[in-house]
Amino acid sequence: MQIIHIDMDAFFAAVEIRDNPELADKPVIIGALPGERGVAATCNYEARKYGIRSAMPIHEAYRRCPHGVFMRPSSHKYHEASRQIHKIWDTYTDICEYISLDEGFLDVTGSAHLFGGADAVAHEIKQRTKAEVGLTCSVGIGYSMMSAKLASEEKKPDGFFKIPNAESLKALIIDRSVRVIYGVGAKTAAELARRGITTVRHIYENRQVVEDMFGKHGPQIVDLAEGIDSRKVTPYTQQKSIGTEHTFQTDISDFSYLRDVLLLIARSLSFELRAAGNYCRTITLKVTYGNMNMKSATRSKTGETTNKTQDIYKTAAFLLNKIEKRPLRLIGISVSGLTKTPNMQLTIFDTGETTKQDKVDEAMLKLQLKYGKGIVKTVDELRAEKDAPV
Repeated sequence: MQIIHIDMDAFFAAVEIRDNPELADKPVIIGALPGERGVAATCNYEARKYGIRSAMPIHEAYRRCPHGVFMRPSSHKYHEASRQIHKIWDTYTDICEYISLDEGFLDVTGSAHLFGGADAVAHEIKQRTKAEVGLTCSVGIGYSMMSAKLASEEKKPDGFFKIPNAESLKALIIDRSVRVIYGVGAKTAAELARRGITTVRHIYENRQVVEDMFGKHGPQIVDLAEGIDSRKVTPYTQQKSIGTEHTFQTDISDFSYLRDVLLLIARSLSFELRAAGNYCRTITLKVTYGNMNMKSATRSKTGETTNKTQDIYKTAAFLLNKIEKRPLRLIGISVSGLTKTPNMQLTIFDTGETTKQDKVDEAMLKLQLKYGKGIVKTVDELRAEKDAPV
């Protein structure tokens, strides 16, 4: 097999720097702002010099780098850049597995020869990504998914590396931490360390011990350490659900305020649905109460398909009325049962023709796709933003 793994370099931060070159060479941290609850979602390489990493509490990131540039995420920009990146990848094979907005595997075993080989494909993807999207990526070529992933990490940022066979992989990782093996997380690594197994070399020296420690997972760890990886790239399939949550800086007991937050979340989800040409059947409300136990509750309602802001909002507001009225720390909406086909129940008054509101919605979507989802707002949404900005 010939597998290519692509990983964008500090994706969110890179998009912000691309759009504002004055941020270049400054530590940029994307996530919550200093003084807020929350974490750093990602950061650029300048910020990483200060030990900042994804999921670090924002107060700790600020303590380490108080002069950094802290920014909230601009999700519409990241989704648009991701769409452009995926379009480039799809040029070279129809066997693409998108791991996230900015990372994916390509199986070019049957198509690389059409473009001059896997190396040529990898370099062309790097060149086109820079020229067409204004971003850099690191690309790895391997004979398996694990080898391609390791190869892309080897020369970050803006790197290229190739691991052609199992012997090359073993020589590369033999003295590295067991965490380099796919599927070996912190808990598994800790259990291995208790047996004195901390490097890949130790796995080679203790094959039977590792196999016996973890049931079916044990032989898999040994096989992967040996460079044996039979996983196949699985083409992207439509996601089953999407959702957005908001964590408040102080617990909220004003349910009018909470309904305003739901309206803004519903607008964001509606944009994502319509931009992808999707409709949803099920709308779920999630809340986390503001007590010490932070107990969570969910309520769902399934009905006719929709992708409209008002439909999502009204259902979520209805569900909000069904929960216990106590201060909330978090509120969110998710939509599921996604489909490309609406199945609205027609009545004797429906004509099947495009309505005036449908035309307005279509025009709004075109503007939002071009300029961002916040470019057009209803009067209710403007009021909600004023009362409950999220």
